[in-house]
This record gives sequence, structure tokens and C-alpha cells, in this order.
Amino acid sequence: MRTSPRLSLNNGVLINQLGFGLYKVPAAEAEGLVAMALAAGYRHFDTAAMYGNELGVARGISPQLSAQAGSGGSGELFPALSREDIFITTKVWNDHHGYDATLRAFDDSMVNLGLDYVDMYLIHWPCPRQGLYPETYRALETLYREGRVRAIGVSNFQPAHLDRLLQTAEVVPAVNQIELHPWLQQEELRSKHKELGIMTEAWSPLGRGQVLADPVIGACAAEHRRTPAQVILRWHMQLGHVAIPKASSEARIRENMDVFGFDLSERDMAAIAGLERGHRTGSHPDNVN
Repeated sequence: MRTSPRLSLNNGVLINQLGFGLYKVPAAEAEGLVAMALAAGYRHFDTAAMYGNELGVARGISPQLSAQAGSGGSGELFPALSREDIFITTKVWNDHHGYDATLRAFDDSMVNLGLDYVDMYLIHWPCPRQGLYPETYRALETLYREGRVRAIGVSNFQPAHLDRLLQTAEVVPAVNQIELHPWLQQEELRSKHKELGIMTEAWSPLGRGQVLADPVIGACAAEHRRTPAQVILRWHMQLGHVAIPKASSEARIRENMDVFGFDLSERDMAAIAGLERGHRTGSHPDNVN
């Protein structure tokens, strides 16, 4: 079994570069998918209050953690894990912006997850018309100082949102989780991250499956005898992104993890860089409130 490499965030916390995304995973299915992902080598799980599956994520992970004192894991598929082996991200939803509301939302997530701390807590969307994200982030800073989260960050923030946040923030976000794939490469925003020391994390790293049919990706996949999904995820890995693909079957879960045994050439990387078309599969952050 292979696990993904870990990258260092700006506060020294290590994050697995390839994670398992749980967007739109029904609560009833989350437990089984998380267990399969653990068996395939995933150690990083990305959920959110809005997904409604935090409890399912907890149920998928807790049997393995409770077995850590024994000689084997659940079904003896892999060695028992400690809490430190697993990286859990969750997020505060748009209807809980503001300092006090965010602290309450975090407490609710902790109850669902059954954990003493989470590894990363994010603001899910900036909701600029509300204008409360600086106060929301101040609550994240409080949680960070109290040791209830190991790292804090944001999701779907554009450069202007980051600029406003950093006028008052005392802790630079560790991560900005954004829609990012070969058809939406967000070069300006990624450059901003590099300047500020913020890790770029890709949600919808496969463009919700739409990019898989791109002929450039297909040609690259044929050359390397890999699948289109593996080529795109390898592109993310070589750019230094954290990526959190979603998968709904054991075969796809294992396929997505198997991206560390080959390298894309400079020609491959340049060809994929040329696929930028500004194509969003989700909403623009300025329009979500």
C-alpha cells in the first residue's frame, strides 16, 4: 500500500498531498467510502458542515483509530493508525459567518466528528456581500491559538478577498482551497499564494469529470499507459498542489491513488498548461453568499 507524500504548510504542519474529497457524498455512503480510502492508502479527508457527512466520516475512521492498540486494523487490511496519521479538514458554512456563530459551528462539527481537534478548519466561501469573513477568520485564529485546530485557512478566496483578510488577520492562512483543474488554472491566484506562503489546494481537480475527455489529456494518458484521471492528478502533484479528488467506487479510489509511479515530461506539462480556458464547473466566489 502506498500513501501520498506530505507537504509542509506555512506553520510546519504536514498535509498529505493527495486527499479524499467528500463533496456530495451522501452521509449513508461516507462511512464505507472512507474505510475503502483508508485501505487504499489515503490519510487526508476533506469534509464540511454543508456536506452533511461529518458523522459518516467519523464512523469510517473511528474503527481504525480504536484498533490502534491491537496488532492489526479493521479486518487486518492494514496496520492500525494513530490519530496523528490522519489529516481531517472541515469547514464553516456560509450561514455561520461571524465570530460567535463560527465558534458554535465548530463545536457542532467537533461533536459530529468525535475528535479532540481537527487538522484544518476553513472558511468555506468568502460570501463578500455579507462582508463578515474577517470576523469569521478571527474565530478561526482563536481556535488555532487554543490548539483545537492545527492549521486554519480559507476556501474559494480570490485575490481581493485575501487582501482584505490580511489587513486584519494575525495568522496567514495555511491553505486556500479553490476550484482548479487544467481548464481553470487560476495562475494569478496561484502566484498570490506563492507570494504569501499559502498552499494551493484543488477542489474539483478533475473538473467534475469534464476534463477527462480532453484530447490532449487522452493523448498524454495513452503515451504513459495511464488513465486521464491519473494524468491530471499527476499534473497537480508535479505543480505542488494539494488535490482532493472524489471517488465513489473502490476501483476509482485506488486508481486515483496510483499516481506516484510515473512522471509527466516538460512537454506534457506545457501541453496541459495550454488547456486553460477559464471554465468553471462551480460558482464564482463573488456570487456565493
